[in-house]
Amino acid sequence: MTLADDLLTAEAVRSRCSAVMQWVAQGHSPHFSWHPARLSDVARLVIDTTLARHADLASVPFHSRWRHFEAGGVDRWQALVNGHSLQDRHERARAAIDLVIPSVLLDAGAGAEWRYVDKATGQTLTRSEGLGVASLRWFETGAWSADPHATLRTDASALQSLRPQALATAFQVNDANPLVGLPGRVDLLRRLGDVMAANPVVFGAPPRLGHLYDHLRTLSGGQPLPASLLLRTLLMTLGAVWPGRATLDGLPLGDCWQHPALPDRWVPFHKLTQWLAYSLLEPLAEAGLPVTGLDALTGLPEYRNGGLLLDTGLLQPRDPAFHTQAWRVDDEAIVEWRAITVIALDQIAAEIRRQCDLTAEQLPLARVLEGGTWLAGRQLAAERRPGGAPPLSLLSDGTVF
Repeated sequence: MTLADDLLTAEAVRSRCSAVMQWVAQGHSPHFSWHPARLSDVARLVIDTTLARHADLASVPFHSRWRHFEAGGVDRWQALVNGHSLQDRHERARAAIDLVIPSVLLDAGAGAEWRYVDKATGQTLTRSEGLGVASLRWFETGAWSADPHATLRTDASALQSLRPQALATAFQVNDANPLVGLPGRVDLLRRLGDVMAANPVVFGAPPRLGHLYDHLRTLSGGQPLPASLLLRTLLMTLGAVWPGRATLDGLPLGDCWQHPALPDRWVPFHKLTQWLAYSLLEPLAEAGLPVTGLDALTGLPEYRNGGLLLDTGLLQPRDPAFHTQAWRVDDEAIVEWRAITVIALDQIAAEIRRQCDLTAEQLPLARVLEGGTWLAGRQLAAERRPGGAPPLSLLSDGTVF
């Protein structure tokens, strides 16, 4: 396996982030200090946060985009399924993939000012929930379909023809309701259409996003699908979607950046692609294709999980100006913060299991994230800063955060 091949794996995310964590824990970092004595208290906070919403830890659903479609206690996906008589489980899985992949690509941080009014329910939603519901409502109109008689599908030609104004209209964007990274989001969807058109083995001809389901069934050979293979397939198939990223040996590396803790400096995260993998678990399982080995996937290094570390003091910046400086995604401090977040989430999950006497099978990382670390990070942000802003300032183009 070449270096580029290795970087496009879940194993590389965890092992290379571990090297960065070791670097920080040994005191080499000019940016952060690590305080593991706080780990027990952070785990307790996550447990309490989880139990405030769920009867027990084992009943927590997986962390996925589907939770956002249910914002405000409304099962919008099930309403779509019922309204379009999607009774065949295979076609239902294709339609679910048609929806969830573009929705995940649209899920980078919206900014504190943006709001979405779901007219069907009257709810006003923000951030990830708003983005999720806005994308579902857009999908529902048939805007991603090339067939006016089959609206619940996503076709390459429809994505390739999208324009920024179409997204702005669908997401209710105007001068008083700005959305961070709008052009970047449209570019991602158009590039997704290009990738689909260039890969008929996966997406068929004419290319439809939901045909990924059939490709995954073929890969599985009638057996459960390992999570590591699911992620690898997504990384190899969708790598060209990400704009302006590094390539190595002809392969686009995606969400992969550089840090001096590694001899070759490469640290992969694949945050949105892993978020997508988590979001495919439920539709695949419902269609009879269960995904196994879930803890091969890692925690998601973004500003809620990473903000939890900063707001609890588990990770502390050496320079107080860290919180006010505007950071780019490729800055060394941000690469380091994200790598620590990946490994800290593993450690928090292990400590929660220890405190609650649960196994990794009973409480996989996907439930810890949902219960969980992401919500605890959001709640701390809401308590400490106006609008629930994260404890650092990130310059986003709508393709990472």
